[in-house]
Amino acid sequence: MLTIKVLGPGCSNCKALERVTQQAVAALGIAAEIIKVEEFSDIMQYKILSTPALVINEKVVVSGRVPGVDQVTSMLADAAMQES
Repeated sequence: MLTIKVLGPGCSNCKALERVTQQAVAALGIAAEIIKVEEFSDIMQYKILSTPALVINEKVVVSGRVPGVDQVTSMLADAAMQES
């Protein structure tokens, strides 16, 4: 199962990234846990310069923008392949 974290304080872009991520997980039909990380101290552990950010299995894959569903789907598919 993939562990996916959406980092951000809850702004509109952070919510958009969470929505896109949920759509990508549903499209792939994979087992994944999506965790919202909103605490500033927790976000800073990932050493990103801007939010929102997407973390898959503790690896930052996107920071400072909201990628499209196709991009997130591709990132998740790659991570799922590496897991198996």
